[in-house]
Amino acid sequence: MKKVKILSLFSGAGGLDLGFKNAGFDIVTSNEIDADTFETYKYNFPKTNHIGKSIIKVGKDDLDDYYDGIIGGPPCQSWSEAGKQKGINDPRGKLFFEYVRILNLIKPKFFLAENVSGILQRKHSESLKNITNQFSEVGYKVDYKLLDAVDYDVPQNRKRVFIIGIRNDLKKTFHFPPIGLFKPNKNLKDAISDLPNPLPALEKNRSNFKSHIPVNNQIPNNEFMIGSFSTIFMSRNRVRKWDEPSFTIQAGGRHAPIHPGAPVMQKIKKDKFEFCKKYLVKYRRLSVRECARIQTFPDDFVFFYNQISDAYKMIGNAVPVKLAEIIAVEIKKQIC
Repeated sequence: MKKVKILSLFSGAGGLDLGFKNAGFDIVTSNEIDADTFETYKYNFPKTNHIGKSIIKVGKDDLDDYYDGIIGGPPCQSWSEAGKQKGINDPRGKLFFEYVRILNLIKPKFFLAENVSGILQRKHSESLKNITNQFSEVGYKVDYKLLDAVDYDVPQNRKRVFIIGIRNDLKKTFHFPPIGLFKPNKNLKDAISDLPNPLPALEKNRSNFKSHIPVNNQIPNNEFMIGSFSTIFMSRNRVRKWDEPSFTIQAGGRHAPIHPGAPVMQKIKKDKFEFCKKYLVKYRRLSVRECARIQTFPDDFVFFYNQISDAYKMIGNAVPVKLAEIIAVEIKKQIC
């Protein structure tokens, strides 16, 4: 069977890539400028040609002659509801146009671009229209949709926008996978209840492990960030129960949800919660591996880092593997 060749842009640690690989796609080439993810990506995708430089500098000489598709999530900070929301006026927001440039350069059958829900805000409507028009002008029929990962076999509430385009000459329209295929929704018990107790990070949140490659059936990366909790963190309840899906796994350990073994936080006044004093010992952040499980990474997907904050960043920036796989299966059926 002919392999479907993929170019991955803004690859990060490879959550989107692993989903497509699980669906039978061949990740031939990847591109990521963040050096902190390089060891993680190369360990988990040893056969992929990984280009470790800015997409701005990627040209035809770096790429194969042919790809069936391009996948990737351009940096989302400029569109984030939690950020300054500069959108296309932020240099990171403009990296969307580099994505379009590469798309126009190689003209694959399809592309997929993923981003945060903030891109759908009314203040960004003109920017989003500009982006979709750019994709259309280089020859693609474009559609986009806001998906919540919890509807697609992922134990987490996580809303993200997926923009998918099909080359005009194929005369096809992409249909997103329907909601309701996976009932009941996965929860925290499904995801992490079988994991052993993790280790707290070392001083200054350094990792416990000199090498993250597991030995003797160890579960890798099972350690958690230590330290105080910010006033922003304490402004909301950060505990979901075992029978609930997780809060969104964010790209920072300081914002990692609290383990479901702790009692729900108590509201004491507007925008201020506190831990139940009787059970203070139970309030710890989810571990790196617990977050990875919630993002549906398998345990044999190993993350490499010295500072534990880098691990949370890699995992929180990723597309949940299972969601990526479900979308990839639909792309394969409908387009390839």
